[in-house]
Amino acid sequence: MGRVAFIYHKGREILFLNFADCRVDEVVPVIEEAKKSFSARPEQSVLTLTDVSNTRFDDKVAQAMKAFTVHNKPYVAAAAVVGVTGIKKIIFEAVVLFSRRKLQTFDTIDQAKDWLAAN
Repeated sequence: MGRVAFIYHKGREILFLNFADCRVDEVVPVIEEAKKSFSARPEQSVLTLTDVSNTRFDDKVAQAMKAFTVHNKPYVAAAAVVGVTGIKKIIFEAVVLFSRRKLQTFDTIDQAKDWLAAN
């Protein structure tokens, strides 16, 4: 499975955005790939699960994530994020504030998938 893929959990389709263990130079290409998945969907129809566990961030990545989150806003019905620890909490809060999006954080992928399937 690639870094951007539709998965199914409890009968619900979820767009899995796997940034786990990405180096700084790998994040933007994943974002560009993911944008294509959103563009083909109706507004307010996509459930997203984003894993940022052990992802490397710098200012360029933080800015790209902000822009990506704003880009996706019209398409997303519910969004879950896993792996928000350490310095990523500060970046995550900035992304949420900038994008005015509701993003729910979880400790595990299974918790996130269960929550998304219920929405």
